[in-house]
Amino acid sequence: MAGFLSTNTDHLTRSELWSNELIQPFEAMTFGNTYIDWITDFPDGDTLNIPSIGQMEAQDFVEGQAVRYTAIDTGNFEFSIDTYLQSATYVSFKFLQDSYYMDRVKAQFVPMQKTAIERLIEADIMALIPNGQTSADSNTINGAKHRMVGSGLNERMTIEDFFKAKYALRKAFVPLDNLVAIVDPSVEYEISTQPNLLNLSSANPMWEGVVATGLTTGLRFSRNIAGWDIYVSDYLKTNTASEAIDGVTAAAGVNNIFFAASAKPMIGAVRQAPMVMSERNKDLQREEYVTTCRYGLALKRPEAVACIVTDTDQVYA
Repeated sequence: MAGFLSTNTDHLTRSELWSNELIQPFEAMTFGNTYIDWITDFPDGDTLNIPSIGQMEAQDFVEGQAVRYTAIDTGNFEFSIDTYLQSATYVSFKFLQDSYYMDRVKAQFVPMQKTAIERLIEADIMALIPNGQTSADSNTINGAKHRMVGSGLNERMTIEDFFKAKYALRKAFVPLDNLVAIVDPSVEYEISTQPNLLNLSSANPMWEGVVATGLTTGLRFSRNIAGWDIYVSDYLKTNTASEAIDGVTAAAGVNNIFFAASAKPMIGAVRQAPMVMSERNKDLQREEYVTTCRYGLALKRPEAVACIVTDTDQVYA
């Protein structure tokens, strides 16, 4: 009498097994919208004009002579809602009928489309400062540079660069409250592994534990440098070509940004928050899902920001 052996039970053994788990991609965290001054008094149209005034002058008064009157300079900042985003996908009726994973796949459409739009918004926010400056130029204000290349070896970031960015804002009379720096992961690595910092970690209680736990908790540096609250982002603008500023060239440059959050240098307005629409297409025999969003972003106060370009290819150099 024959029994059950592996050689005669092929039809009773599943050759492929499919898990109940559905693996989803990791997403980099977004936080840039925290630092946007969102405009709410923009009820219609797509362009908003924001007037500005300059400073008053003062001179010595000479007795017996008429007082000298001077005009105040005025200007206009024009802000537009100019970005219209969409994220869309579909699922065929046949897939709905046949797929074991159908319910879980459909449940992910809306959150994944929202995440896709949030990624683009985050990238737009991180690009506001470099896009608001003149590339390949130091963007000098009151004698201080607001755009520069990292001063370290091979265009890397140094501790000194944080003080340079703070100096630029101070020379522009920007209130030095709530200073925020957002840097690339390559900068986090460079700062964390500087020999002088590693030495400090054993000799100075302020830096104790840097080697054991690192400089960052989540996206934020656990210590301030030169008064800057420092965050790490994967969405900073990367240059598509080499950039030379004051004779120093960054070949693979990323734009690390510095700003005084209390000065509200970046503004934005949302005309349409992410809105989801879905319908059944009888001609193409499928369900369609569309998320759209409409907004505008701009750099309003260039004097309250700075940008330091560093090379991203030095981690393994």
